[in-house]
Amino acid sequence: MTSLWRASRPQITSDDPPERCDDVVVGAGITGLVTALLLARAGRQVVVLEARDVGAVTTGHSTAKVSVLQGTRWSRLLRDQSEEVVGAHVEGNREGRDWLLRYCEERDVPYQVRPAVTYAPDRGQGLERAREELDAASRLGLPVHWARDLPVPFEHAGGVVLDDQAQLDPMDLLTALVEDLRAHGGRVVTGARVTGVGSPLRPVVRHTRGRTRCAHIVLATGTPVLDRGGYFAKVSASRSYAIAHEHPDPPQLMLISADGPTRSVRDAPGSLLLVGGEGHPVGRTRSEAEHLERLRAWTAVHFPDAVETHAWSAQDYRSHDGLPFVGRMPRGLGHVHVATGYDKWGMTGGVAAALDISADILGGSMSWSRPVHRRITRPRAAARIVGMNARVGLDLLSGAAGVAVRPLRPTRPPEGEGEVGRDGIVPVARAMIEGRTCAVSALCTHLGGVVEWNDAERTWDCPLHGSRFAATGEVLEGPASRPLAQRRIPGEPQG
Repeated sequence: MTSLWRASRPQITSDDPPERCDDVVVGAGITGLVTALLLARAGRQVVVLEARDVGAVTTGHSTAKVSVLQGTRWSRLLRDQSEEVVGAHVEGNREGRDWLLRYCEERDVPYQVRPAVTYAPDRGQGLERAREELDAASRLGLPVHWARDLPVPFEHAGGVVLDDQAQLDPMDLLTALVEDLRAHGGRVVTGARVTGVGSPLRPVVRHTRGRTRCAHIVLATGTPVLDRGGYFAKVSASRSYAIAHEHPDPPQLMLISADGPTRSVRDAPGSLLLVGGEGHPVGRTRSEAEHLERLRAWTAVHFPDAVETHAWSAQDYRSHDGLPFVGRMPRGLGHVHVATGYDKWGMTGGVAAALDISADILGGSMSWSRPVHRRITRPRAAARIVGMNARVGLDLLSGAAGVAVRPLRPTRPPEGEGEVGRDGIVPVARAMIEGRTCAVSALCTHLGGVVEWNDAERTWDCPLHGSRFAATGEVLEGPASRPLAQRRIPGEPQG
């Protein structure tokens, strides 16, 4: 599935990878490209390594709301963290938003100013949560107000409003960042998947297009591709969905519901309506396609004149305590930096992380980042880590047990479908794509979880830590960095 933003865009061409530079940034989304630009502006030699192409993962598939009102995030965070810590995080997001909009003005990147709204979908729990967010945002200094009636065609019980937020086309932004970075001497290398890093004393980044020696490494991927620090065990991966439609009169608001099932609504230039939501843990749902159908059904009821043009999904990561991990990676000796866990709000959080990391590399700091870095894990957040990893262990055992007792069917799967089972004693993931049988190992190359078939995107998804693979085994997103091994089933033609 291809997002509205990427559908008609040619891929940005690649530079050649250098053997040496000052800084290697891994990942060509918003965090990586803003970090690289800030470092290049300071006179450093910077290269961005991107496994696929620019905007291929989260940024190019986001709804691209540039807002400091973020659903019910602030009230949720205040349950686990002090007001000082959450307030500092709000300030970082505010600075991220302001930097981004100034940049758009300077570089003529189009954006639209819109009110951000967290609306109550009902008068029960939805209203209670929206009111809690109003109180939390007010305590944290945001100039929010309550609107009893919103100009929307679906039922609601009012909502929290923060005026003068923004929305944009994320590929417009990424294209401008790449051009600006190159004008400052930086390079963007695509098709370069990082496979490892040598000694942090003299870092050498190994990737599929060679090796690059540097002084600092910034891991700006969805989840870090290195297992140092064990971040894969402290963030949970989720997928959510979006559908773009032609519509004669889309609401001129950026809306998100305060209670589930999540519904996210915004407009886009050209009289387009975007409807999103239906998030779920990666690889842990009966059918991804069903989530898209629920969005379609909701849209058909409330926007009957909408005509679908594009449908897609994105992957996001949330930390155990709801705050992103940004800063120096353990056992990196100060040379390896990481940014992950924006909990779906990377347009502001990703820029804040870039400001923080680049300041650190350049010998400075952001005042609002100190309380966030020094936060402690409270009992409720610690319990979430235990719960997250208990679920991972359960998925690992149940997946292995299921494969052990379930042989592959004697007939090939129907077109567009996949199955996991034994071929003898070997766990195999088999799918039928465009008339070809694709058979690969069913064990994720990260920690050996049994992959699940994603029937919406025709991919193999790992329920342990969110690694995803094409039907033919290539890595789509990590923490896995190696493809699924090819398997040949005797007597069956292979793709």
